[in-house]
Amino acid sequence: MTVPPDFVPDPRRWKALAVTLTAGFMSLLDVSIVNTALPSMQRDLNATNGGIQWVVSGYALAFGLVLVSGGRLGDALGRRRMFLIALAAFVLTSALAGAAPNETMLVIARLAQGVAAGMLTPQNTGLIQDLFRGPERGKAFGMFGAVVGISTAVGPVLGGVILAVFGDPNGWRWVFYVNVPIGVVAFGLALKLLPKAPRLRRKLRNEIDFAGVVLLALAVLGVLLPLIQSEQGGLAKLWWLFVLAVVFGVAFVYWERRMVRLGRPPLLDIRLFTETPGYAPGATVGAIYFCGFAGIWLVFAIFFQQGLGYTPLQSGLSVTAFAIGSSVSAAVAGRLVGRWGRRLTVTGLILVAVGLLTVAFLVGKVPADSAGLAIALPLLVAGIGGGMVISPNTTLTLECVPNRLAGVAGGALQTGQRIGTAIGTAVLASVFHAVVTSSGGQYQKALSVAMICSAGLTLIALAVALAELLRRKRRAELSETERGDRAAEISSADVHRS
Repeated sequence: MTVPPDFVPDPRRWKALAVTLTAGFMSLLDVSIVNTALPSMQRDLNATNGGIQWVVSGYALAFGLVLVSGGRLGDALGRRRMFLIALAAFVLTSALAGAAPNETMLVIARLAQGVAAGMLTPQNTGLIQDLFRGPERGKAFGMFGAVVGISTAVGPVLGGVILAVFGDPNGWRWVFYVNVPIGVVAFGLALKLLPKAPRLRRKLRNEIDFAGVVLLALAVLGVLLPLIQSEQGGLAKLWWLFVLAVVFGVAFVYWERRMVRLGRPPLLDIRLFTETPGYAPGATVGAIYFCGFAGIWLVFAIFFQQGLGYTPLQSGLSVTAFAIGSSVSAAVAGRLVGRWGRRLTVTGLILVAVGLLTVAFLVGKVPADSAGLAIALPLLVAGIGGGMVISPNTTLTLECVPNRLAGVAGGALQTGQRIGTAIGTAVLASVFHAVVTSSGGQYQKALSVAMICSAGLTLIALAVALAELLRRKRRAELSETERGDRAAEISSADVHRS
């Protein structure tokens, strides 16, 4: 990752990054923080089980649907402009969710909040691509990876703290209200610090592939909706959506290739996957890793709260070792990615698998009341490995992506992660519940089996990462050979001229 000789760094880039990561932290945190508050919401609003589930699943669904479109809008309109629009919408919808008088309004507000978050998140990766070069980009992505890791892991803890501070019946509203003052301050700082983009010279309708937006949204919807609704029988009732997802996915690929042939701006240039070195395997590693990693938090919450009778706050605190390890190692790994490259990802995936398999072994050997303490160290090891996966993989995946496609590339990368999260959550929760039912309520056995499944998915991601490591070595050797051949040609030409 070399720095172009004509690149002049923005002196405010680190301050700008801090602002965008703060907003990104809020949007990612809202995926999980509400889980702790669901019982309180249901009591206060007299909500149905299905309706209250949509408070979580609606946000996740809307978030995943618009990531690529949000990235493309950032590429076309300018990241600063899109960031400000999305952040303002996120703050407004957070306030509406907190003030919701009934179940219906809460679900609508959460859907709108998910759209705003999905538009906001790709601007982070795009801005990092724009503002940083060389080793600094690795450090910036390290900070981004730390934010992703922390926001994913500490949501239940913060939710429990907010409920403990504000209490019932309206404490759940502050899970949303807390975004408002933070978002307002972030908006003011972003106005001052983010670099302005040149005005769009062409009409927006000529820059955005609206047919591609619809086709991709339908394909992603067909995958996500049955998975998100899996606990309500979504896989049995909505399996046919997977078939439609394949149809719309194939149509999307055909349409995008046609747009490229006609010289029009596609929503997602398929050449990102076919011609950009490292992008396709990096996106695959990210999606599979999130399959194994993101689903464990629901399983842990059920295990501690239903199996062991922990409070939501105690349950969240029991898994903070992962968050601590992930946040520290992500920041360090971001500084080392330029030197160690894909080897960091491989090492991290090994540590995650080892940590999760150790949890699976220990939880069946210790008394139930000691389980939380017993798994702290292996979760710390898994967290250290997780921090070595997310930020380096993001850096390496986007390494060769042109800046003009940075937003949509980041959006596609995160769409894969959202789909991976949905798949992993559905699979691990189903496995956990199946073992609990078949074993007569043996929660420790169910957790062990779920951790083994999670480790298995992590090992699949490891196999993909190892294959990419070998490909990177071959590309480096070929580049070295080409440079040697070129030097020989120049030397031979000099001899002939003399």
